[in-house]
Amino acid sequence: MATIDMQTVKTLRERTGAGVLDCKKALVACDGNIDKAIDVLREKGLAKAISKSSREAGDGMVFTYIHAGGKLGVLVELNCETDFVAKTEDFQGLGKEIAIQVAATDPSFIRLEDVPADVVEHEKDLYRVQLEAEKKPEQVWEKIIEGKLGAYYKENCLIQQPYIRDESKTIDELIKAMIAKTGENIVVARFARFKIGGKPTVC
Repeated sequence: MATIDMQTVKTLRERTGAGVLDCKKALVACDGNIDKAIDVLREKGLAKAISKSSREAGDGMVFTYIHAGGKLGVLVELNCETDFVAKTEDFQGLGKEIAIQVAATDPSFIRLEDVPADVVEHEKDLYRVQLEAEKKPEQVWEKIIEGKLGAYYKENCLIQQPYIRDESKTIDELIKAMIAKTGENIVVARFARFKIGGKPTVC
């Protein structure tokens, strides 16, 4: 069994936001392998997050981010369950990071469930035209279209996007890690992105 030193525990905490005891247990279980321990903690965080996702998030804060000398601005409403969590440094840090994410990536929707059915069908029609032009056999169309839709959601839905500071994580995973850490449900309620000379995105 590998010896788990505090520096390794600290590194794992910084990368996952999990508690010291959880980090140590995961490292022991994974024989000191940080990458495997991260997977273990993410799985645990996901399970905790799912159990809390049905709880009402009636508190929270509105976060702002202004970029490019005032030429680009973002508002994000991030909800949690209590004012206590809303005022914590961790929650506020998450809100600011999500606002920066919206500024950088300009998503069109919050989550894939928000994408209207007619938009999905329009995308599918475009993919079918492409596949026909590429003379791809029809029996593989649906599988290819499914993959292309996945890429579309990943690009256009905030929750599905890779986190710009660490693309090994999605925004969804970032939020779920915070849910596991705070013990409260956390939800992106809405956002608005404004750019001088451009059409605003409001979700």
